[in-house]
Amino acid sequence: MKKFRGTGVAIITPFKNDSSIDFAALGRVVNHVIISGVNYIVVLGTTGESVTLTKDEKKAIISYVIEVTDNRVPLVVGIGGNNTQEVINCIRHSNLSGIEGILSVAPYYNKPNQRGLFQHFKAIANSTSIPVILYNVPGRTCSNISSDTCLELANECENIVGIKEASGDMAQIMRIIKNKPDNFSVISGDDLMTIPIIASGGSGVISVLANAFPLATSELVTNSLKSNYKSAREIQLRYLEMIELLFIDGNPAGVKAMLSMMNLCLNNLRLPLVPVNRTIYTRIQKAVEEVK
Repeated sequence: MKKFRGTGVAIITPFKNDSSIDFAALGRVVNHVIISGVNYIVVLGTTGESVTLTKDEKKAIISYVIEVTDNRVPLVVGIGGNNTQEVINCIRHSNLSGIEGILSVAPYYNKPNQRGLFQHFKAIANSTSIPVILYNVPGRTCSNISSDTCLELANECENIVGIKEASGDMAQIMRIIKNKPDNFSVISGDDLMTIPIIASGGSGVISVLANAFPLATSELVTNSLKSNYKSAREIQLRYLEMIELLFIDGNPAGVKAMLSMMNLCLNNLRLPLVPVNRTIYTRIQKAVEEVK
């Protein structure tokens, strides 16, 4: 799927001081990443704090991002959960005109086995004609989509078109790349794994760093896709500490701190998430100044 090749950005959801959605800031971030060359945007993902948003807020965010994006880049929306029927209901009852793909995370907490994961995603795929990207992030879900299950879904469900892989298991990722259908994309879900996954045959990244540094992230991905690994490696190493700081005190706390320093949004999160601590904030501030 060429529309999901390159740099995707898992966009944040900015909040005002009263915890309401800051749509003006959201527009600034969307324009910031598009102008700087990202290939597509993912809304309502983990980085977008989707689990703390109401249904009405999610609908409002989708409509607003569609309007601001104005067909400049494809849009993917995160719709996932651990209640299969509720995920299907959400897809059926949402206005997804203007949305190019659905990113659906592996079920969390109830820890389904591989047969359960297969049936969960097959049911979701059968409920819509929109392309579906699987999201495997065992560190958050305690539920790993195995390479066999991923490949079975890729071969059986025509509109399951890719997987965002954040397992950190390169052997598993390479097994998928080796045996996948030609039209199935393997996308890095970890900024630190972008180069090795692309070098193994992956198609790009859905990035957190790209919220704050979309140009550098896009250049890293473009160079990697062109097998210009020397230039890609230079960018990766330059932003290595920055990427580590994104997650050291929780995501999206790290990237929201960066964006607040850039005057793109306020440094506000919704509970149970909180801003990074003072020590990490100072480290982020120093790192941002060093890469300018």
